[in-house]
Amino acid sequence: MRFSQMITAVDAHAAGMFGRVVIGGVGALHVPGRTMFEKKRHMEQHQDWFRRLMLREPRGNPAAMVNLVLPPTDASADAGVIIMEQSEYYPSMSGSNVMCVVTVLLECGIVRMEEPSTRLTLETPAGLVSVLAECDGGRVMSVTITNVPAFAVRLDASIEVTGFGTMAVDVSWGGMFYVIADGAALGFRLTPEEGADIVAAGERIRAAAREQIPVAHPENPAINLIEGTLLFAPPHSPDNSGRSAVVVPSPSGRGSRTQGMLDRSPCGTGTSAQLATLHARGRVPLETDFRQEGILDTVFVARALQATRVGPHAAIVPSIRGRAWITGFAQYVLAPDDPFPEGFMVGDIWPL
Repeated sequence: MRFSQMITAVDAHAAGMFGRVVIGGVGALHVPGRTMFEKKRHMEQHQDWFRRLMLREPRGNPAAMVNLVLPPTDASADAGVIIMEQSEYYPSMSGSNVMCVVTVLLECGIVRMEEPSTRLTLETPAGLVSVLAECDGGRVMSVTITNVPAFAVRLDASIEVTGFGTMAVDVSWGGMFYVIADGAALGFRLTPEEGADIVAAGERIRAAAREQIPVAHPENPAINLIEGTLLFAPPHSPDNSGRSAVVVPSPSGRGSRTQGMLDRSPCGTGTSAQLATLHARGRVPLETDFRQEGILDTVFVARALQATRVGPHAAIVPSIRGRAWITGFAQYVLAPDDPFPEGFMVGDIWPL
C-alpha cells in the first residue's frame, strides 16, 4: 500500500500523563529556525496540520500530547524537541513530556545509555535542559530534569473571578506561566472524582488572570500568556509535601474557544512554578525535597538547586525527578484518500 505519510512514534506516559514521541517518518516536514523556539513558532504558524493529525481522532484523543524529536540547533545538546499539546499554543517546556522523550531516546538506543546513570541535554523551545537518567538493565528508572530558571511574577495578587469573587493568586513561570490558587479553600481535595469541577474552576481562574495580570518572559517577550492553572491542597500521603491539580487548555479548534483538561501527572513545569513561589516566601529552602502528588497519587520530587535572577525577578534553578514508561510502538499512516487528513473531533468528548 502507498501512504502519503508514515510516521514512526513511541507512545509513553510519565506518572500517568500520555506523551507520544515521534522519532521518524517526518520527511514531509521542513522546520526552519535558528533556535528550537523559532522552529516551534514555525510549526505553530505554518505546519499545525501535523499536530492535528497526531492528536485528533482517529490517532489521538483529548488527553494526548505529541513530541517531535529534531536535531538540535545548539551543538551542546543531544537532541531537540518541539512539544505539542491539546491547546492553541505549543508549550515551551513540559516536564512530563521531557521525561517521556528521554526514556524513549535511551531505551530505544537513539541516544546511548550508560548505566548506572546517563547525562544528556535536550534543547527545548524554553532553552537547554540538563537531564540525569538513572538506568538499570536497559531501563530508565528515573529522570531528573534541571529545568529552566523559575520565578514568581506576582504573589498574593487579587483578581476578580466569575463565581468566586475576589481571590488571591500567585503568577509564576516554571517553563510556562501559571496562575496558582488554593484548591482546598475552594473545597477541593483534588481527586479524580472532582475532575470536571476542578477543570471548570481552573478555567475561570485562568481566564480572569489572563485579563487582569499581564505577563512576559524577560528573556523572550514573545512568551506572554498564562497557559495553565495550578490548584494546590494538602497531600493525601504523610510522606509527601503537597498535592496539585493542573488545568491546561484543550481545544475545540485552532483559534476558537477552549475548555480545560487535567494534567494526569503532578506536572513538572507547574511544580517548578509553585516551587518558585514557595521559595520566595521562605517555605522551601534550597536543596530541600518537595514531593508533589498529582491527581492520580503519582509523585514528582522537586528541588530548588540554586538561586539566580531572570531579568528583574529573583529566581531559582529547579530540578524535577519522575519516571516514564513506554506503552507502545507504532507506524502512524495517512492514506492519500483518507477523508480526514487532519483528523476530526466530535462533540461527545471534544469541547465543540
